[in-house]
Amino acid sequence: MSGVSINDGSERLMRESLQRRWAGTFSPAAHVDPLLLLAALLLSGIGFLMIGAATASTREAVGLDPTFFVERQMIAFALGLVSAIAITLFDYRTYRAWSVVGYVLALVLLAGVLVAGREINGAQAWFVIGPFQFQPSEFAKVAIILVLAAHFHEYREEALGLRALIEALAFAAFPMLLILLQPDFGTFIVFVTIVFGILLMAGVHVRYLFALVGMGIAAIAAALQLGIVKQYQLDRLTAFLDPENSDALGAAYNVVQAQIAVGSGRFFGQGLGQGTQTNAGFVPENQTDFIFTVVGEQTGFFGSLLMLAIFGVLIWRGLRIAATSRDTFGTLIAAGVVSVFAFQLFINVGMAIGIMPVTGLPLPFISYGGTSLIASWIMIGLLQNVHMRRLSK
Repeated sequence: MSGVSINDGSERLMRESLQRRWAGTFSPAAHVDPLLLLAALLLSGIGFLMIGAATASTREAVGLDPTFFVERQMIAFALGLVSAIAITLFDYRTYRAWSVVGYVLALVLLAGVLVAGREINGAQAWFVIGPFQFQPSEFAKVAIILVLAAHFHEYREEALGLRALIEALAFAAFPMLLILLQPDFGTFIVFVTIVFGILLMAGVHVRYLFALVGMGIAAIAAALQLGIVKQYQLDRLTAFLDPENSDALGAAYNVVQAQIAVGSGRFFGQGLGQGTQTNAGFVPENQTDFIFTVVGEQTGFFGSLLMLAIFGVLIWRGLRIAATSRDTFGTLIAAGVVSVFAFQLFINVGMAIGIMPVTGLPLPFISYGGTSLIASWIMIGLLQNVHMRRLSK
């Protein structure tokens, strides 16, 4: 007795009818990734707690509003969540046509900040409008992800040769140069990571990737020789490479105090708002660049591990979305977003525990910073968009 053949005419017609019926009732909103959304919400909530724990007691001690930073972060969270929802309303494939527009707008903003921006912590990277600060490089991350994903989507049926690579590097070179002129070396390295992650996922030949690594090393050496990298940035690198012989009250101060804070948290931490290092002001910028010292000192190894586990869920879902996307564009969007989250997590935590040099990169969702939080939620919106439409035609 023969089995039913998939080529049978009547069965084929039935399947096509079911597919048409299913397609007609397809609702993207019914396919939201709940684990990705939950992870992002939990990390944002942890961020509120850590920012409050880092700033409330010191502000209250001098008669200032102890909830000031948390309230501003909550406003950014609301804007970010609305932006993420708005991103998911339109099929992500429509963004291919607009990717170049977003890229050009990002270049204009990056060029504008060099002219009209304000220098903060050694980098002219912010527009200051009244009480608000806006960092265009955070949105430029989203723009470069979209334009590179769209670029390689056009080559999806061809072998990725030297031409495709050179064109992609040309797209990346302009914003990276403008960011290096600020100078914001940390964000520059994030762009390198985005480009490398998308090239790897796009299937660019390995020999080209090795060549790029060599070119990157040469570019860093040239930046050091030409004086593009400022002295304080060189001091940070020296302190990382040789902390024992560095000035403990100078370039190595942040690293030493951060390690003391994280180590003093032990297993369960000293309690929220009870950190002796972070609340006493020994760790500078502990609500932004060194927010992980607050996590480590006040919630201990247990709290730190919990936070890292939630990040692990977020990155896992991002990788899964990349693997299950229906097209190259969606896969490369997810790859770029995961590259940003994973790299900034590694660098920020590494700074706090002394295994990476101080680069001033925020911890996504956790560090204080409205632009960073909004951009992070926009990237979550892009991931959700790709996931929601993975089955649609």
